[in-house]
Amino acid sequence: MKLRGSIKRLRRALRAKQRAYQGRHRRTMLGDHIVGALMRTGSGLFAVDVEDDVVRPRSGGDRTHGEEEIARAAAFLDGEANVLVVGAHIGTIAIPLARHCRALWAVEPNPVSFGLLNHNIALNHARNVTALNFAASDRDEEIEFVANRSNSGGSKRMPKIRAPIYFRDRPEILRLPARPLDRAIEGVPFKLIFMDCEGSEYVALKGMPRILAGANALFVEFLPHHLKNVAGVAPEDFVDAVGLGFMKLHVPSKNITVARDGFKATLRAMYDADEGDAGLVFSR
Repeated sequence: MKLRGSIKRLRRALRAKQRAYQGRHRRTMLGDHIVGALMRTGSGLFAVDVEDDVVRPRSGGDRTHGEEEIARAAAFLDGEANVLVVGAHIGTIAIPLARHCRALWAVEPNPVSFGLLNHNIALNHARNVTALNFAASDRDEEIEFVANRSNSGGSKRMPKIRAPIYFRDRPEILRLPARPLDRAIEGVPFKLIFMDCEGSEYVALKGMPRILAGANALFVEFLPHHLKNVAGVAPEDFVDAVGLGFMKLHVPSKNITVARDGFKATLRAMYDADEGDAGLVFSR
């Protein structure tokens, strides 16, 4: 079993290096003056980073990146809701979701991704989207930020444990502002929160108790290696940061729903088994 795990890790490392090489080659061929490449999906036209090998059209070129998560979140919305997307990247989730609500706030710290996000808001005439360029945290601070190249959506605050997996594509290390969302977006109630910020979920949640208290649903990525290496917290700490307002937890990857008294046991079991989920759903 250990040998099989080592082989899988080696294969992942080789694929990551190959993607990084391909992305750098495209950048070299096109030149630094190219802002992005256009990608057509079922949700519209999106400008993508030419070095990125993760956000790409699926087979056929007409499907939507993250379409399962979008459909799941849209079921909680009506045309009068406000939505908050934390870790919006270039907008492939935020912009389709904006079509199901009154207004949407999209928070993205990576300056390159933020630039593409603004292009994509314009390309898709998403006039109800407000884009904000900072990292979500539990206090006002300046953070070190790992700006990945072959998977720009995987960019993150500097991990507490600097595992090699986060640095395989020779990312740029930036210093960026970080703010608590409760202070950065004062007075706005949100019905739904969609969060995918690559290990910053814990500190982001700690900085938004007011927003969480008013939300009907929280969609949030759960990856054990992010909790351990990036945030340096246990799954029980993660649940505590979510707060007391949510009564149900749905785990899409397992197709199970548990009551509040089972939150910690469920996520502890997933953590111990190294099982993640792209979007846990906490709801009232």
